Amino acid sequence: MNIEEIIDKTNEFLIDEFEVEEDDISPEANLKETLELDSLDYIDLVVSVESNFDVKLDAEDFENTVTLQDFYDLIHQKLK
Repeated sequence: MNIEEIIDKTNEFLIDEFEVEEDDISPEANLKETLELDSLDYIDLVVSVESNFDVKLDAEDFENTVTLQDFYDLIHQKLK
């Protein structure tokens, strides 16, 4: 899966499952602030990624994940 497909699929579940406004989604947007994530929401986010991409994420994966671009890159790296 290429990065464009990852971005499209990720944005789709962010809009559908996390009710993020499409206008708020940009590569430089802060992941936590844009999604208004608390600790329980991170669990939902991990479950969504794992079910949509069939990859395993750990808490450490989010240590350097600040922007949506970082998030896309994380998923891309996990798929390799």
